Amino acid sequence: MTREPLSVVIITYNNADTLDACLSRVDWAEEIVVLDSGSTDDTVAIAQRHGARVATHPFDDYGPQKQRAYDMASHDWILNLDADEVLSPGTREEIERALTQPRYAGYRLPRRERMFWTVQHRLSWRNGHLRLFDRRRGGMNDVEVHAAVEVKGPVKTLWRADFVNDGDGDIATRVEKINRYTTGMVVYKLRKRQRFTGLRMVFYPPLFFLRQYVGKRYFLNGWAGFIASVTGAFYAFLKYAKLHEAREQAARKVREKQR
Repeated sequence: MTREPLSVVIITYNNADTLDACLSRVDWAEEIVVLDSGSTDDTVAIAQRHGARVATHPFDDYGPQKQRAYDMASHDWILNLDADEVLSPGTREEIERALTQPRYAGYRLPRRERMFWTVQHRLSWRNGHLRLFDRRRGGMNDVEVHAAVEVKGPVKTLWRADFVNDGDGDIATRVEKINRYTTGMVVYKLRKRQRFTGLRMVFYPPLFFLRQYVGKRYFLNGWAGFIASVTGAFYAFLKYAKLHEAREQAARKVREKQR
């Protein structure tokens, strides 16, 4: 029985260090689409070597760039990967089974994180991410910073499949990303008018740590799991701290105008 044809879609910018490993695990797909943002390293050459269809467009934001890449695809079913992500052994078979008379609008793939000097233990909790989907039934949402695919219809998680995200190779990279993401989320949270910021800032970070380290079994990852849980709690704290700061600064400006 044949399966639905598949387009693998990736956006890139100076990803020569990771792209070869990424593409070597998806060369069985009918099509690989790479939308580059003007790389100055060997990213484009690596993509072309793997037979990818490559285009270039200036990067405006993550969500619009991803959607632009989806629109380039020839097939309805899309596997969305980042250039620093690699499918684990056995995931191809799970995807191909899912695409044989698919009954869902999309499929989540569990993600294993690189935790600094190691890769997340398979028995610790792996968050599922909607990466395999029918583009006729969805696309990118417009959430700042954490834009993601949304589909209309049922979604299933392929628990026997997963992929490894190689993004956080060291603590410094992780902290830099936390600072950038939390700053980017302020506008979104202000628009949502999220309440109880102070209480969230005090109580959510320790709860987040316990949920990660104990509930999601990050303790199985040794000290790397402990540090990942602490930095995750710091992320939880910082996004509400920056939101509180933005509101205080806005209130101060109002008071100054009233003087």
